Amino acid sequence: MAPAPAHVPSGIRIYAFGDVHGRLDCLEDLLTRIKADAADYTGRKIVIGLGDYIDRGPASKGVIDRLMQPLGDGLDGEFLLGNHEQVLLGLFEEDRKGATWLTYGGVETLLSYNIQIPAGGFTPELVSHVQEQLRAHFPADHREWLLQRPTHLTYGDYHFVHAGVNPQHPLDAQSDGDRLWIRHAFLDYTGMLEKVVVHGHTISEEIEIRPHRIGIDTGAYASGRLSAIVLEGENRRILQTDRP
Repeated sequence: MAPAPAHVPSGIRIYAFGDVHGRLDCLEDLLTRIKADAADYTGRKIVIGLGDYIDRGPASKGVIDRLMQPLGDGLDGEFLLGNHEQVLLGLFEEDRKGATWLTYGGVETLLSYNIQIPAGGFTPELVSHVQEQLRAHFPADHREWLLQRPTHLTYGDYHFVHAGVNPQHPLDAQSDGDRLWIRHAFLDYTGMLEKVVVHGHTISEEIEIRPHRIGIDTGAYASGRLSAIVLEGENRRILQTDRP
């Protein structure tokens, strides 16, 4: 017998979107589309961000500013932590991944906060300089907001997380390392899980819908396509931007 279709609780509509990566234009566009779509819905309307709001794109600070404000029009926002945010937060304490972070989008984040760095290679000295600048100039309220982000949420038959889960462990026994970083052990898995996992982290050209997972990172920072899956009852729909 086929399993019953996954569903969210009655009276709730969920809009879950993937990795923004500094594309404030895409985020504002998607929020406008969500508000128009949700205008006639009388139940609870939840917008879930799956993390990676910063790096790569030009407006990381603007994205965080926007997500820290009320979404308006009766939308409740719940925003998860991504691995890019985790690395940024880690730089306030130690520099183990500092040079790597700078190569995969950290420079763009620093510039969006008007933090300048000297030209040259990503040396230990440069990373130390970046740490000093972050501690001195990164807004305290932004850091506190990021520190408060959860790593997972569950509504009905759906589990929301940034990267995925380890199929070898129950959902309530996952490590945050897997929730934020896992790829192939999760993506290559073809069995069923306790719930349908909605995730970002790994780019695909279009939303990937599998029996056990829904991947919604469509590479907005490069493609201009920021995607959301709309979940209501047993129904699923897609909203997307299409920007240069």
